[in-house]
Amino acid sequence: MFPVELRGTRAQTLMWAHEHEVEPAALRQLRTIAQLEWVHGVRVMPDVHLGKGATVGSVIAMRDAVAPAAVGVDIGCGMEAVRTSLTAADLPDSLHALRSRIEAAVPVGFSAHEDPVNVTRLQGELAGSRTSLRAGWDRFWGAFGDLDKGVQSRESKAHKQMGTLGSGNHFVEICLDTEDHVWVLLHSGSRNIGKELAERHMSVARALPHNQDLPDRDLAVFLSGTSEMNAYRRDLTWAQEYAARNRAVMLALVCKAVRDEFATLPVHFENPISCHHNYVAEETIDGMPMLVTRKGAVRAGAGELALIPGSMGTRSYVVRGKGNPASFQSASHGAGRRMSRNAAKRQFTVADLVAQTEGVESRKDAGVIDEIPAAYKDIDEVIAAQQDLVDVVATLRQVLCVKG
Repeated sequence: MFPVELRGTRAQTLMWAHEHEVEPAALRQLRTIAQLEWVHGVRVMPDVHLGKGATVGSVIAMRDAVAPAAVGVDIGCGMEAVRTSLTAADLPDSLHALRSRIEAAVPVGFSAHEDPVNVTRLQGELAGSRTSLRAGWDRFWGAFGDLDKGVQSRESKAHKQMGTLGSGNHFVEICLDTEDHVWVLLHSGSRNIGKELAERHMSVARALPHNQDLPDRDLAVFLSGTSEMNAYRRDLTWAQEYAARNRAVMLALVCKAVRDEFATLPVHFENPISCHHNYVAEETIDGMPMLVTRKGAVRAGAGELALIPGSMGTRSYVVRGKGNPASFQSASHGAGRRMSRNAAKRQFTVADLVAQTEGVESRKDAGVIDEIPAAYKDIDEVIAAQQDLVDVVATLRQVLCVKG
Protein backbone atom coordinates (compact mmCIF):
# COMPACT_ATOMS: atom_id res chain seq x y z
CA MET A 1 0.00 0.00 0.00
CA PHE A 2 2.71 2.48 0.98
CA PRO A 3 4.78 4.28 0.01
CA VAL A 4 3.25 6.11 -2.93
CA GLU A 5 5.26 8.45 -5.13
CA LEU A 6 4.32 12.10 -5.32
CA ARG A 7 3.99 13.14 -8.94
CA GLY A 8 5.62 16.23 -10.42
CA THR A 9 8.83 16.34 -8.40
CA ARG A 10 12.49 16.50 -9.43
CA ALA A 11 13.88 14.58 -6.46
CA GLN A 12 12.10 11.32 -5.64
CA THR A 13 9.38 11.99 -3.07
CA LEU A 14 7.78 8.97 -1.40
CA MET A 15 4.72 9.34 0.80
CA TRP A 16 3.14 7.24 3.54
CA ALA A 17 -0.13 9.02 2.74
CA HIS A 18 -2.31 9.32 -0.34
CA GLU A 19 -2.34 12.59 -2.26
CA HIS A 20 -6.06 13.11 -1.71
CA GLU A 21 -5.48 12.92 2.07
CA VAL A 22 -2.97 15.80 2.06
CA GLU A 23 -4.00 19.45 1.86
CA PRO A 24 -3.14 21.02 -1.53
CA ALA A 25 -0.93 23.69 0.05
CA ALA A 26 1.22 21.01 1.69
CA LEU A 27 1.54 19.13 -1.62
CA ARG A 28 2.68 22.34 -3.33
CA GLN A 29 5.18 22.88 -0.54
CA LEU A 30 6.57 19.35 -0.92
CA ARG A 31 6.95 19.78 -4.68
CA THR A 32 8.77 23.07 -4.14
CA ILE A 33 11.17 21.46 -1.67
CA ALA A 34 11.86 18.57 -4.04
CA GLN A 35 12.83 21.03 -6.80
CA LEU A 36 15.85 22.33 -4.90
CA GLU A 37 19.06 21.29 -6.63
CA TRP A 38 20.68 20.09 -3.40
CA VAL A 39 17.84 17.71 -2.47
CA HIS A 40 18.55 14.00 -3.02
CA GLY A 41 15.14 12.81 -1.86
CA VAL A 42 12.09 13.63 0.25
CA ARG A 43 10.10 11.25 2.42
CA VAL A 44 6.66 12.17 3.72
CA MET A 45 5.14 10.73 6.89
CA PRO A 46 1.42 10.02 7.44
CA ASP A 47 1.05 12.97 9.86
CA VAL A 48 2.04 15.40 7.08
CA HIS A 49 0.64 18.94 7.10
CA LEU A 50 1.56 22.45 5.98
CA GLY A 51 4.47 24.11 7.78
CA LYS A 52 6.43 27.34 7.50
CA GLY A 53 8.92 26.95 4.67
CA ALA A 54 9.13 23.16 4.93
CA THR A 55 6.33 20.68 5.46
CA VAL A 56 5.72 19.15 8.89
CA GLY A 57 6.13 15.39 8.60
CA SER A 58 8.93 15.61 6.03
CA VAL A 59 12.35 13.98 5.90
CA ILE A 60 14.76 15.64 3.48
CA ALA A 61 18.15 14.27 2.46
CA MET A 62 20.44 16.98 1.05
CA ARG A 63 23.89 16.88 -0.47
CA ASP A 64 26.25 19.39 1.17
CA ALA A 65 23.42 21.71 2.17
CA VAL A 66 20.84 22.33 4.90
CA ALA A 67 17.67 24.44 4.87
CA PRO A 68 17.00 25.80 8.38
CA ALA A 69 13.26 25.81 7.60
CA ALA A 70 13.48 22.04 7.14
CA VAL A 71 14.32 21.84 10.86
CA GLY A 72 11.95 24.55 12.05
CA VAL A 73 12.23 27.19 14.73
CA ASP A 74 11.78 24.81 17.66
CA ILE A 75 15.15 23.14 17.17
CA GLY A 76 15.37 19.76 18.86
CA CYS A 77 11.69 19.54 19.74
CA GLY A 78 10.91 15.99 20.79
CA MET A 79 9.59 13.51 23.30
CA GLU A 80 10.60 11.85 26.56
CA ALA A 81 8.86 9.02 28.38
CA VAL A 82 9.48 6.73 31.33
CA ARG A 83 7.57 3.80 32.77
CA THR A 84 7.06 3.91 36.53
CA SER A 85 6.56 1.20 39.13
CA LEU A 86 3.04 2.53 39.79
CA THR A 87 -0.07 0.87 38.39
CA ALA A 88 -3.61 2.06 37.76
CA ALA A 89 -4.63 0.59 41.13
CA ASP A 90 -2.30 3.08 42.87
CA LEU A 91 -4.03 6.11 41.33
CA PRO A 92 -6.76 7.95 43.26
CA ASP A 93 -10.20 8.58 41.77
CA SER A 94 -9.27 12.22 41.18
CA LEU A 95 -5.92 13.23 39.65
CA HIS A 96 -6.49 16.94 40.18
CA ALA A 97 -4.02 17.14 43.07
CA LEU A 98 -1.32 15.47 40.99
CA ARG A 99 -1.95 17.83 38.08
CA SER A 100 -1.67 20.81 40.43
CA ARG A 101 1.60 19.46 41.82
CA ILE A 102 3.06 18.99 38.32
CA GLU A 103 1.93 22.48 37.26
CA ALA A 104 3.61 23.91 40.36
CA ALA A 105 6.85 22.10 39.53
CA VAL A 106 7.02 22.81 35.78
CA PRO A 107 6.44 26.35 34.46
CA VAL A 108 4.26 26.41 31.32
CA GLY A 109 3.65 28.91 28.51
CA PHE A 110 6.06 31.84 28.55
CA SER A 111 6.91 31.25 32.23
CA ALA A 112 10.30 30.27 33.63
CA HIS A 113 11.75 29.16 36.94
CA GLU A 114 12.53 32.02 39.34
CA ASP A 115 16.02 30.53 39.72
CA PRO A 116 17.79 27.91 37.56
CA VAL A 117 17.02 24.32 38.53
CA ASN A 118 19.67 22.73 40.74
CA VAL A 119 20.31 19.58 38.72
CA THR A 120 22.71 18.12 41.27
CA ARG A 121 19.97 18.12 43.90
CA LEU A 122 17.38 16.89 41.37
CA GLN A 123 19.47 13.93 40.17
CA GLY A 124 18.29 11.62 42.95
CA GLU A 125 14.64 11.98 42.00
CA LEU A 126 14.91 9.58 39.04
CA ALA A 127 15.09 6.60 41.37
CA GLY A 128 15.82 3.41 39.46
CA SER A 129 16.94 5.22 36.29
CA ARG A 130 20.53 5.46 35.03
CA THR A 131 19.95 8.95 33.58
CA SER A 132 22.58 11.50 34.62
CA LEU A 133 21.41 15.11 34.57
CA ARG A 134 24.77 16.46 35.69
CA ALA A 135 26.96 14.82 33.03
CA GLY A 136 28.44 17.42 30.69
CA TRP A 137 26.52 20.26 32.35
CA ASP A 138 29.48 22.63 32.71
CA ARG A 139 30.78 21.88 29.21
CA PHE A 140 27.34 22.53 27.76
CA TRP A 141 26.80 25.91 29.42
CA GLY A 142 30.42 26.87 28.84
CA ALA A 143 29.70 26.78 25.09
CA PHE A 144 27.04 29.49 25.34
CA GLY A 145 29.64 32.20 24.70
CA ASP A 146 30.39 30.63 21.31
CA LEU A 147 26.82 31.03 20.09
CA ASP A 148 25.61 33.81 17.79
CA LYS A 149 26.47 37.16 19.36
CA GLY A 150 22.85 38.26 19.01
CA VAL A 151 21.72 35.88 21.78
CA GLN A 152 24.45 36.54 24.31
CA SER A 153 22.11 38.62 26.48
CA ARG A 154 19.71 35.65 26.72
CA GLU A 155 21.90 33.32 28.79
CA SER A 156 20.18 34.05 32.10
CA LYS A 157 16.76 33.47 30.53
CA ALA A 158 17.96 30.24 28.93
CA HIS A 159 19.14 29.00 32.35
CA LYS A 160 15.75 29.78 33.90
CA GLN A 161 13.78 28.20 31.05
CA MET A 162 15.68 24.92 31.39
CA GLY A 163 13.10 22.46 32.67
CA THR A 164 10.01 24.31 31.37
CA LEU A 165 7.20 23.20 29.06
CA GLY A 166 6.21 26.00 26.71
CA SER A 167 2.79 26.07 25.04
CA GLY A 168 0.99 25.00 21.85
CA ASN A 169 1.15 21.24 21.33
CA HIS A 170 3.69 20.72 24.11
CA PHE A 171 2.47 18.71 27.09
CA VAL A 172 3.19 16.65 30.18
CA GLU A 173 1.01 13.56 30.56
CA ILE A 174 0.41 10.71 32.92
CA CYS A 175 -0.62 7.63 30.93
CA LEU A 176 -1.59 4.01 31.41
CA ASP A 177 -0.45 1.24 29.11
CA THR A 178 -2.54 -1.81 28.25
CA GLU A 179 -1.13 -3.64 31.29
CA ASP A 180 -2.07 -0.71 33.57
CA HIS A 181 1.49 0.45 34.19
CA VAL A 182 1.76 4.21 34.80
CA TRP A 183 3.94 6.22 32.42
CA VAL A 184 5.16 9.82 32.37
CA LEU A 185 5.21 11.26 28.84
CA LEU A 186 6.25 14.76 27.80
CA HIS A 187 6.79 16.83 24.67
CA SER A 188 8.82 20.04 24.44
CA GLY A 189 11.74 21.69 22.67
CA SER A 190 14.50 24.29 22.92
CA ARG A 191 12.26 27.08 24.22
CA ASN A 192 12.96 30.70 23.32
CA ILE A 193 16.71 30.31 22.87
CA GLY A 194 16.23 27.71 20.11
CA LYS A 195 13.66 29.90 18.39
CA GLU A 196 15.93 32.96 18.46
CA LEU A 197 18.89 31.03 17.09
CA ALA A 198 16.77 29.53 14.30
CA GLU A 199 15.27 32.85 13.26
CA ARG A 200 18.65 34.60 13.21
CA HIS A 201 20.15 31.96 10.95
CA MET A 202 17.09 31.87 8.68
CA SER A 203 17.50 35.60 8.17
CA VAL A 204 21.17 35.15 7.26
CA ALA A 205 20.33 32.34 4.81
CA ARG A 206 17.68 34.37 2.98
CA ALA A 207 20.23 37.08 2.21
CA LEU A 208 22.85 34.78 0.65
CA PRO A 209 23.38 35.20 -3.13
CA HIS A 210 22.72 31.57 -4.06
CA ASN A 211 19.25 31.79 -2.47
CA GLN A 212 17.99 34.84 -4.36
CA ASP A 213 16.19 32.95 -7.13
CA LEU A 214 14.52 30.29 -5.02
CA PRO A 215 10.78 29.76 -5.57
CA ASP A 216 10.31 30.16 -1.80
CA ARG A 217 12.85 32.23 0.10
CA ASP A 218 11.85 30.46 3.32
CA LEU A 219 13.66 27.44 1.87
CA ALA A 220 17.01 29.26 1.80
CA VAL A 221 19.92 26.90 2.40
CA PHE A 222 23.41 26.99 3.85
CA LEU A 223 26.14 25.26 1.85
CA SER A 224 28.82 22.99 3.31
CA GLY A 225 32.26 24.50 3.71
CA THR A 226 30.98 28.04 4.28
CA SER A 227 31.29 30.12 7.44
CA GLU A 228 27.50 30.54 7.51
CA MET A 229 26.96 26.76 7.49
CA ASN A 230 29.57 26.28 10.19
CA ALA A 231 27.92 28.89 12.40
CA TYR A 232 24.48 27.38 11.89
CA ARG A 233 25.65 23.82 12.62
CA ARG A 234 27.40 25.02 15.78
CA ASP A 235 24.29 26.77 17.11
CA LEU A 236 21.95 24.02 15.89
CA THR A 237 23.94 21.32 17.71
CA TRP A 238 23.89 23.34 20.91
CA ALA A 239 20.13 23.99 20.65
CA GLN A 240 19.43 20.30 20.02
CA GLU A 241 21.32 19.49 23.19
CA TYR A 242 19.44 22.22 25.07
CA ALA A 243 16.14 20.66 24.00
CA ALA A 244 17.23 17.18 25.13
CA ARG A 245 18.47 18.50 28.47
CA ASN A 246 15.31 20.56 28.91
CA ARG A 247 13.20 17.41 28.60
CA ALA A 248 15.48 15.45 30.93
CA VAL A 249 15.28 18.13 33.63
CA MET A 250 11.52 18.46 33.17
CA LEU A 251 11.08 14.71 33.40
CA ALA A 252 13.01 14.67 36.68
CA LEU A 253 10.81 17.48 38.02
CA VAL A 254 7.66 15.58 37.09
CA CYS A 255 9.02 12.36 38.58
CA LYS A 256 9.71 14.23 41.82
CA ALA A 257 6.14 15.50 41.80
CA VAL A 258 4.88 11.95 41.30
CA ARG A 259 7.02 10.62 44.13
CA ASP A 260 5.87 13.41 46.43
CA GLU A 261 2.22 12.77 45.56
CA PHE A 262 2.61 9.05 46.27
CA ALA A 263 4.91 9.49 49.27
CA THR A 264 3.59 6.38 51.02
CA LEU A 265 4.60 4.15 48.11
CA PRO A 266 8.05 3.14 46.81
CA VAL A 267 8.12 4.71 43.32
CA HIS A 268 10.82 3.77 40.82
CA PHE A 269 11.43 4.76 37.22
CA GLU A 270 12.86 2.75 34.34
CA ASN A 271 15.36 4.25 31.89
CA PRO A 272 13.74 7.03 29.85
CA ILE A 273 13.05 6.85 26.13
CA SER A 274 14.01 10.06 24.33
CA CYS A 275 13.84 11.24 20.73
CA HIS A 276 14.09 14.44 18.72
CA HIS A 277 11.68 15.16 15.88
CA ASN A 278 12.98 18.56 14.62
CA TYR A 279 16.67 18.15 13.89
CA VAL A 280 19.61 17.54 11.54
CA ALA A 281 21.75 14.40 11.40
CA GLU A 282 24.65 13.19 9.25
CA GLU A 283 23.54 9.87 7.77
CA THR A 284 24.28 7.57 4.86
CA ILE A 285 21.42 7.54 2.36
CA ASP A 286 21.54 5.31 -0.73
CA GLY A 287 25.23 4.73 0.00
CA MET A 288 26.09 8.44 0.09
CA PRO A 289 26.77 10.83 2.99
CA MET A 290 23.84 13.20 3.44
CA LEU A 291 22.59 15.86 5.79
CA VAL A 292 19.15 14.65 6.79
CA THR A 293 16.55 16.98 8.27
CA ARG A 294 13.55 15.60 10.08
CA LYS A 295 10.80 18.14 10.72
CA GLY A 296 7.96 16.45 12.50
CA ALA A 297 9.50 13.02 12.02
CA VAL A 298 11.49 10.63 14.20
CA ARG A 299 14.38 8.35 13.33
CA ALA A 300 13.18 4.74 13.16
CA GLY A 301 16.42 2.81 12.74
CA ALA A 302 16.32 -0.95 13.26
CA GLY A 303 15.65 -1.67 16.94
CA GLU A 304 15.54 2.01 17.94
CA LEU A 305 12.77 3.10 20.31
CA ALA A 306 10.74 6.23 19.57
CA LEU A 307 7.58 7.95 20.76
CA ILE A 308 4.58 8.89 18.62
CA PRO A 309 1.96 10.85 20.57
CA GLY A 310 -1.68 11.36 19.73
CA SER A 311 -3.75 14.36 20.76
CA MET A 312 -4.87 15.05 24.32
CA GLY A 313 -7.63 12.59 25.16
CA THR A 314 -6.67 9.86 22.67
CA ARG A 315 -3.64 7.54 22.66
CA SER A 316 0.12 7.63 22.23
CA TYR A 317 2.55 4.93 21.13
CA VAL A 318 5.96 3.63 22.07
CA VAL A 319 7.40 2.12 18.88
CA ARG A 320 10.49 0.25 17.72
CA GLY A 321 11.95 1.17 14.34
CA LYS A 322 12.30 -1.35 11.53
CA GLY A 323 15.12 0.53 9.78
CA ASN A 324 13.24 0.78 6.49
CA PRO A 325 15.63 2.41 3.98
CA ALA A 326 12.72 3.51 1.77
CA SER A 327 11.67 6.03 4.45
CA PHE A 328 15.26 7.09 5.17
CA GLN A 329 14.75 5.12 8.43
CA SER A 330 12.06 7.50 9.63
CA ALA A 331 8.51 7.50 11.01
CA SER A 332 5.88 10.05 12.00
CA HIS A 333 6.25 12.27 15.05
CA GLY A 334 2.58 12.30 16.06
CA ALA A 335 -0.95 12.41 14.78
CA GLY A 336 -0.47 15.64 12.82
CA ARG A 337 -2.96 18.48 12.58
CA ARG A 338 -5.91 18.16 10.21
CA MET A 339 -6.95 21.79 10.69
CA SER A 340 -5.23 25.02 11.69
CA ARG A 341 -5.40 26.42 15.20
CA ASN A 342 -7.63 29.28 14.09
CA ALA A 343 -9.98 26.89 12.28
CA ALA A 344 -10.25 24.77 15.42
CA LYS A 345 -11.09 27.82 17.53
CA ARG A 346 -13.81 28.81 15.08
CA GLN A 347 -15.33 25.35 14.83
CA PHE A 348 -15.27 24.02 18.38
CA THR A 349 -16.50 25.16 21.77
CA VAL A 350 -15.46 24.51 25.36
CA ALA A 351 -18.34 22.04 25.57
CA ASP A 352 -16.80 20.11 22.66
CA LEU A 353 -13.44 20.11 24.44
CA VAL A 354 -15.01 18.79 27.64
CA ALA A 355 -16.74 16.00 25.74
CA GLN A 356 -13.65 14.97 23.77
CA THR A 357 -11.36 14.90 26.82
CA GLU A 358 -13.78 13.06 29.09
CA GLY A 359 -11.88 10.98 31.62
CA VAL A 360 -8.69 13.02 31.26
CA GLU A 361 -7.65 15.35 34.10
CA SER A 362 -6.74 18.48 32.13
CA ARG A 363 -7.49 22.09 31.33
CA LYS A 364 -10.92 22.41 29.78
CA ASP A 365 -11.12 26.07 28.82
CA ALA A 366 -11.03 28.34 25.77
CA GLY A 367 -7.24 28.66 25.99
CA VAL A 368 -6.68 25.10 24.74
CA ILE A 369 -9.54 24.64 22.27
CA ASP A 370 -6.98 24.67 19.42
CA GLU A 371 -5.57 21.46 20.93
CA ILE A 372 -8.90 19.63 20.90
CA PRO A 373 -8.54 16.02 19.66
CA ALA A 374 -10.77 16.65 16.61
CA ALA A 375 -8.22 19.18 15.32
CA TYR A 376 -5.79 16.29 14.83
CA LYS A 377 -5.72 13.29 12.53
CA ASP A 378 -6.71 9.88 13.87
CA ILE A 379 -3.56 8.58 15.58
CA ASP A 380 -4.60 4.96 15.03
CA GLU A 381 -4.84 5.54 11.27
CA VAL A 382 -1.44 7.26 11.32
CA ILE A 383 0.12 4.26 13.08
CA ALA A 384 -1.59 1.82 10.71
CA ALA A 385 -0.15 3.65 7.69
CA GLN A 386 3.42 2.96 8.82
CA GLN A 387 3.38 -0.71 9.68
CA ASP A 388 6.43 -1.15 7.45
CA LEU A 389 8.30 1.51 9.43
CA VAL A 390 7.70 0.65 13.10
CA ASP A 391 6.40 -2.01 15.47
CA VAL A 392 4.21 -0.92 18.38
CA VAL A 393 5.83 -1.70 21.73
CA ALA A 394 3.26 -0.07 24.03
CA THR A 395 -0.03 1.78 23.66
CA LEU A 396 -0.55 4.58 26.18
CA ARG A 397 -3.86 6.12 27.22
CA GLN A 398 -3.79 9.60 28.72
CA VAL A 399 -5.39 10.06 32.15
CA LEU A 400 -3.80 13.43 32.96
CA CYS A 401 -2.57 16.18 30.63
CA VAL A 402 -0.79 19.45 31.44
CA LYS A 403 -0.83 22.13 28.73
CA GLY A 404 0.62 25.62 28.60
